[in-house]
Amino acid sequence: MGKHILMIVGDFGEDYEIMVPFQTLEAVGHSVDAVCPEKESGDTVKTAIHDFRGDQTYLEERGHDFVLNATMDEVDPTEYDALVVPGGRAPEYLRTYDEVLETVRHFFETDKPVASLCHGPQILAAAGVLDGYEMTAYPAVRAEVEAAGCSWVDGVVRDGNLVTGQAWPDHPEWLAEFMTLLGDEISHGEQIAADD
Repeated sequence: MGKHILMIVGDFGEDYEIMVPFQTLEAVGHSVDAVCPEKESGDTVKTAIHDFRGDQTYLEERGHDFVLNATMDEVDPTEYDALVVPGGRAPEYLRTYDEVLETVRHFFETDKPVASLCHGPQILAAAGVLDGYEMTAYPAVRAEVEAAGCSWVDGVVRDGNLVTGQAWPDHPEWLAEFMTLLGDEISHGEQIAADD
């Protein structure tokens, strides 16, 4: 049976980190509500595409318009089974909204599954929920999440209810860990041949 998942997004969130988890989770039977403070269902957020080309930081280009399918003001976190917090630049300002921080705290207080990627842990740090966790994030955010009380791990990590990754190249392992936490059966390395 599919889970009801909340995803908190905002303008210039990373395109792949919003679109890929949203579509993947929906494709396997989960229901995902994507919300943004000060926007309503049917509104859009602008995404940004981050690429890694050997520079000191990532390259950012304009992505897509992602359509929200729920309204943040109407969200009751008790009605959701899990939370996804993507990265990009959006977390930098989303963490200033009390409703975002209160929503995040609910998922940690009730030990519900949370997946966060890239700059998404900036929101978790601002919510004060990282103390004692082993986790990762985009490397430039390391000092911030460590200051919030976590232990840094390179690569995808699952600690209790929290699954974290460094950026969208981690999607296969990050999503597999989160989906396993949701109770989905994930098998790696097996190919299913089409009927002859």
